[in-house]
Amino acid sequence: MSVERYVDYKKSGISLVPYIPLEWESKPLKFIADCNSRVLSESTDEGAEITYIDISSVSYGQGVCNTQEFTFANAPSRARRVVKSGDTIISTVRTYLKAIAYISDEYDSYICSTGFAVFTPKKGVNSRFLFYALNADWFVSDVERHSVGISYPAITSTALSSLKTILPPFDGQEKIVAYLDRRTAEIDGLLADLHTQAKMLERYKRELIANAVTHGLDKAAPRKDSGVDWIGDIPAHWTITKTKWMFEIVKRIYGKEDRDVLSITQRGIKVKDIESNEGQLAESYTSYQVVNMNDFAMNSMDLLTGWVDCSPFEGVTSPDYRVFRFHTSKQQCHNYYKYLFQMCYKSRIFYRLGQGVSNLGRWRLQADQFLNMQLPQPPIDEQEKIAAYLDNRTSEVEGLLADIHMQIEKLKQYRKIVINDAVTGKIKVTEG
Repeated sequence: MSVERYVDYKKSGISLVPYIPLEWESKPLKFIADCNSRVLSESTDEGAEITYIDISSVSYGQGVCNTQEFTFANAPSRARRVVKSGDTIISTVRTYLKAIAYISDEYDSYICSTGFAVFTPKKGVNSRFLFYALNADWFVSDVERHSVGISYPAITSTALSSLKTILPPFDGQEKIVAYLDRRTAEIDGLLADLHTQAKMLERYKRELIANAVTHGLDKAAPRKDSGVDWIGDIPAHWTITKTKWMFEIVKRIYGKEDRDVLSITQRGIKVKDIESNEGQLAESYTSYQVVNMNDFAMNSMDLLTGWVDCSPFEGVTSPDYRVFRFHTSKQQCHNYYKYLFQMCYKSRIFYRLGQGVSNLGRWRLQADQFLNMQLPQPPIDEQEKIAAYLDNRTSEVEGLLADIHMQIEKLKQYRKIVINDAVTGKIKVTEG
């Protein structure tokens, strides 16, 4: 396959794609694909097993990532649309998620959510071309543009079916599909390699931190058993302490709204932009608690995706979070214990100590469990050396990760361009 330029173009009648090749057509989607033509019967046997594709099962650019198994009687009420190999499904709710997927043989006869519109190509339309056409950046933007609602933008299947798309002659569709299947496979291979590199670096960073904060930097130092399974052997001159002997939990309700509001994210403690109306916003911040510089704050309600950090800011944060600080008489190295506590999230140490109902998202680290948790305590000068070492080494790793993520984003953008150029006629795919 090779590419060149078309010689003659005409107006398309589509604002986002003003011109298309002379022999191509622009027409509403409903004239090239049937929509929602198959529905699971209400008389289906209650014990029948169904495999369900929900909105959360589809990731933009990656297709169907996971599915769920149900009996018909226990399936969600929205599990009603039958998909067949060659269909393309598009989310009609929360359209900002751009949940679009091609139904391969692997997912034939599965059931998808009524939050999807299911498009089955008509005669003369290549199913893979239809998928690429509906996955094109301009068409995705048009879907978002015609969606209604702010927090949960949505579009009806009827409105979606009325949007125009672009269709070349059938032999041109086949050439484009062969070209895009090959090019996107090449790009996806590069992306997979980069994601593997990123995972390896993340694992290396996690192990680097865990080894340094629990075993120290001097590998030749005499060792002793810490008596704590997740810590293991420690240098003989280190001690084991309890959180409560070094830290105190403090909860100081501020009562006013003249301080920065702080959020705890996995990128650290951040100042929330309460003017942007993004994320979860409280009606009032007067009940929020004080966070001073060098206080630690953690989300003890979410032990899987929550985080802990040592605050570089003065501000207030949610009364549901846990704020704690060193006892005045027990000043240690803030940075060392920041690395230690963050390692307890990454290595699921806090999760092991949690209580509640995990499948309902109520797995919390209670205050008494936290305060009685055993921690390593190196001499303070060694804590500072470990923290400085980790600052340098993790900074190097973060630099490599930033470079990889930049390459990933550039490849993703390039992938979009490759698809868009082929399905809008900016390039002509020829044999040879």
